[in-house]
Amino acid sequence: TKEWPLFEVFIRGQHGLSHRHVGSLHAANAEMAIKSARDVYTRRNEGVSIWVVLASDIAASSPEEKGSLYEPANDKVYRHPTFFDIPDEVGAM
Repeated sequence: TKEWPLFEVFIRGQHGLSHRHVGSLHAANAEMAIKSARDVYTRRNEGVSIWVVLASDIAASSPEEKGSLYEPANDKVYRHPTFFDIPDEVGAM
């Protein structure tokens, strides 16, 4: 027997502006994954939109890469708020 692929499930709540990851599930295809996600993750009608993504299609950095991934930004001083002089006319920011 072949195992169904793993889908990651994202739901946007009624008062939310963005989708958030709520869990994972196995399904034969995306359509079945959406139906299963509805049954598993929106029991109280709290969702207005469901996204499912094949877990194998997600590319992510690993926590071990944190240093090499974010350190290059430190040498770009123009990205730091202290790089800019605020004119006196602006007042407090």
